[in-house]
Amino acid sequence: MVKIGLEIHGYLVTKEKLFCRCKATRHTAKQNIKPNTFVCPTCSGMPGCKPMLPNAEAIKKLVQIALLLNCNLNTLEKGKKLVWQRKHYDWPDLPKGYQDTISGSYSIPVGEKGEFENIRIREVHLEEDPAAWNPESGCIDYNRSGLPLVEIVTEPDFNFVEEVEEWLKKLILTLSYIKAVDKNAGLKADVNVSTTGERVEIKNITSIESIKAAIRAETERQSKEEVKRETRRFDEKTGKTVLMRTKEQAEDYRFIPDPDLPVIKITEKEVKALKEKLPETPMQKLDKLITKFKLNKEEADVLTKNLDIVEFYEKVSEKIDPRFALPWVTIELLRVLNWNKKTLDEVEIKPEHFIGLLEEVKSGKITELKAKQILNSFVPKSFSVKAKLKEFEAITDQSEIEEICKKVIKQNEKAVNDYKLGEGKALNFLIGEVMKASKRKADFRTTQEILVKLLE
Repeated sequence: MVKIGLEIHGYLVTKEKLFCRCKATRHTAKQNIKPNTFVCPTCSGMPGCKPMLPNAEAIKKLVQIALLLNCNLNTLEKGKKLVWQRKHYDWPDLPKGYQDTISGSYSIPVGEKGEFENIRIREVHLEEDPAAWNPESGCIDYNRSGLPLVEIVTEPDFNFVEEVEEWLKKLILTLSYIKAVDKNAGLKADVNVSTTGERVEIKNITSIESIKAAIRAETERQSKEEVKRETRRFDEKTGKTVLMRTKEQAEDYRFIPDPDLPVIKITEKEVKALKEKLPETPMQKLDKLITKFKLNKEEADVLTKNLDIVEFYEKVSEKIDPRFALPWVTIELLRVLNWNKKTLDEVEIKPEHFIGLLEEVKSGKITELKAKQILNSFVPKSFSVKAKLKEFEAITDQSEIEEICKKVIKQNEKAVNDYKLGEGKALNFLIGEVMKASKRKADFRTTQEILVKLLE
């Protein structure tokens, strides 16, 4: 039987690096940052430079992640002190010659013995990221050197590629709810695969698709070759794993406590305060949407993809029929946000203003078309529709709509002739012209009925 374990690394969301004041900025496709822009003597490993106190925000984020994964927290009350270890290895991307980590032979992790979606979590710990070395040019970029990394280590509880994929998607979604990990920087995973009892580690895989491909390739290789304890990498071009080096043992890293860094002491009071701030998980939200708001799983899935959206929907549905509110949130609100290339937390759309808009639509005072146009104006900041109701109020008077229809018919002879020749699209065009002339305030059904009557 194939046994698969994961070591998942994610960049914690902080303003500064772990041991210095340099800006915590990662190179992504959206941010084409020049190499060695955010560096200092500390994070570039200059001789004699000492680290600052560890970034407190990174430690808090790490505790929250451990709580979400149902880990046992090692607190001061339990007699646990978290000691920074120097993990030594000789690699061009490590300017100091060692990596500071709260893991290793003599270290106690922040969280351990957890469980997430039926997969055991061995430990959750904090460490610093190395620099980025380009083996082709020999150049090193220190922008990411010293960035705070969370490492989540699972037990080898996966047996199938599909399990790994589904579990990782749920993990990424859950971590996004506390905004602890930089989603734009992505996750990086080391994958351990064993078919014979001897474990092979595949390093630095950066996408779920690559993780799946690497597991399949390594499983096939192990079925044909003698399996040795070693470290490999996945070559995406060939679709095969390639030997990097024989697998290091813990003693190879020569772990020693870092004398320049203080012991971290986490108290039960601090853990309790952080736990109270945790939101419901996506799985809990999913159950609530199905049971409380009577949505089906597909509808609930759309909402749970983003914490801000699902919480916004819950607030709106306390005042508006959940079925009526659903398309206005999952279709219209997302349409407006996507058009403006914004997320909900980047704009100021108040639930009460959104509720007020939907109430006017339900009462018939504002047409759906007009409401969609108003919603466009809710970015970057929403407003009370009730205060401007006269400006937006629907035209329901038939004689007023009829006058607009007559003008549209007179101005669009070709469309009128097309309709009389049986062209159905011509009627839709004329309705659109009436909506344009009435600033989308004419009632749609009334408009359609009057146009048909006048054309006949």
